[in-house]
Amino acid sequence: MTASTPALDTLLYEVRGNVAIVTLNRPERMNTLGGSMKPDLARAFFEYARTDERVRAVLVTGSGERAFCAGADIKERAGSQASGTDYFVAQKATHDLFRNIEEFEKPVVAAINGVALGGGLEIALCCDIRIAADSARFGLPEIKLGVIPAAGGTQRLPRLIGEARAKELILTADLVDADTALRYGIVSRVLPQAELLPAALALAQRIAEHPPLAVRFAKRAINRGMQVDLDSGLEYERYAAAMIIDSEDRKEGMRAFVEKRKPVFTGR
Repeated sequence: MTASTPALDTLLYEVRGNVAIVTLNRPERMNTLGGSMKPDLARAFFEYARTDERVRAVLVTGSGERAFCAGADIKERAGSQASGTDYFVAQKATHDLFRNIEEFEKPVVAAINGVALGGGLEIALCCDIRIAADSARFGLPEIKLGVIPAAGGTQRLPRLIGEARAKELILTADLVDADTALRYGIVSRVLPQAELLPAALALAQRIAEHPPLAVRFAKRAINRGMQVDLDSGLEYERYAAAMIIDSEDRKEGMRAFVEKRKPVFTGR
């Protein structure tokens, strides 16, 4: 089943099965984060995917085969200049958007179909699982332009791949290929371009078929645990487990196991 939603200027949005597919759609500009893409992302996630009960996972990809997202639209930004204080305040909105995607209650899979640079890689780092086409390339090249990665790249990349490798990538502004990204742990799987979207959709749908509350709280426990010491993480794990121990989904899962049938989960 495919369902469409009112058009967004810079994104394509559709629902297949239990998966919302969000496609960054500025192919003529390498799917850069210009125009209305940031507010469009907010609408896609927090108005459409959040409120649609069919949607239990989100898949993010880019239009075409050249780019997932090449980061900021430099042509749009080249003529503008903000004071440091104005930028500090304005950038909070980007941090909030990306953080809200990272903490979105439904799992998010990124299918990285081409280059993921700057803000494009920073979006991908907010997704729960990243798989890539073998032609994809990755990098945070902002240093070359006299700025730094400022949509979470200096914080999320070291947490993901370690301080030394993150510093090398950021300070050299080098790009790495898909196999290197796999070896570093930026992505968990590399596939031929033609296999990427079907595999990503199948992965997202597999996750979407599991009990929504268990998926949500497992994701939150992992995210929270990565930010705190082990004892604090274990305490949050107990809290998350306690929140769903008496859920209808748990009861249904147990009944279905005993009755040897496929469970029907409702997210309650």
